[in-house]
Amino acid sequence: MIRFAVIGTNTITDKFLQAASALPDFKLCAVYSRTLARAQEYAQKNNVSLVFDSLEALANSDQIDAVYIASPNFCHAAQSILMMQHHKHVLCEKPIAGSLEEGEAFVRAVKASKQKCLVAHILRHNDSYRKIKSLIDDGVIGRPVLIRMAQNHHTMNWERYKKLLADCSPIIDCGVHYTDVAQWFTGQKITKVWGMGTTIESDAPTYNYGIMNFEMDGGCRGYYEAGWSKSTASCNLKEFIGTKGRISLTLSEMRDRDREEGDRIEIYHSDTGVYETINNISTYKNMYGQLMTLIDMIETDSDGDPTIDEVFSAFKAALLADKAIRENRILTVD
Repeated sequence: MIRFAVIGTNTITDKFLQAASALPDFKLCAVYSRTLARAQEYAQKNNVSLVFDSLEALANSDQIDAVYIASPNFCHAAQSILMMQHHKHVLCEKPIAGSLEEGEAFVRAVKASKQKCLVAHILRHNDSYRKIKSLIDDGVIGRPVLIRMAQNHHTMNWERYKKLLADCSPIIDCGVHYTDVAQWFTGQKITKVWGMGTTIESDAPTYNYGIMNFEMDGGCRGYYEAGWSKSTASCNLKEFIGTKGRISLTLSEMRDRDREEGDRIEIYHSDTGVYETINNISTYKNMYGQLMTLIDMIETDSDGDPTIDEVFSAFKAALLADKAIRENRILTVD
């Protein structure tokens, strides 16, 4: 039995608990929030006895084995480090930190700890992304040369997104997923980043639309487009182009028909002109698979998926892309 605490009481915490409820060896024992009343309310809703508004008290509790950290991004590094120092396993939402220095401290703490830490790069546990990774590895599209990715939100709750923007830009918040995908799919490292950004809503705390361009050490290039705005249209583009064709992904909810068939993976073979379609049943945010990965790390002493080095590499690329956009220059990722 693994006794968990949750740090943060929001929608993504609800999704985590929904997934965890399917595990017989999982027990939610404690809830933390900076606001005691909110922690008490969340604990009562989930039938939990231990309530904390002190991170130190939670860290020192001998009734907790592991924590799920779903707090604001700028809290991730300090909270994760504290919990590992007090012998707690950690599942932490991305990104790992608000600065490069904090990110480096996070990595050092993970490597120094006997406890296990998994960062929530949820696409690593998505069956459709795993399938595309397998197809690329099998040489179906030849050598990857171009990656096109976009994730734009038409924001219906602008106040919620303003709070997210006060924490960090979409290029970092969502971008860490896709810098990781680019490196994971190709086996190449991002070595150069540049781009552009603009503020669409005048009351946005930072630029709320951006394009990150990147170059990789194996010659592949690509871009990631991200915007949270009342004016932009929703867009979800994922296309991976190689010397022998391309693979594109359409999520089930974005299909114009046959949604019950799951996600659509379309392969175009440029040597024959043949199109191939794979219908793939997949959970977009596979919280269950992610949690099972952490449990496997604990039980088998494995490094997890992604490893902390892969997490940091993706984080650094996204962080430097954000810096390059703000300073209007090209930056090298070493």
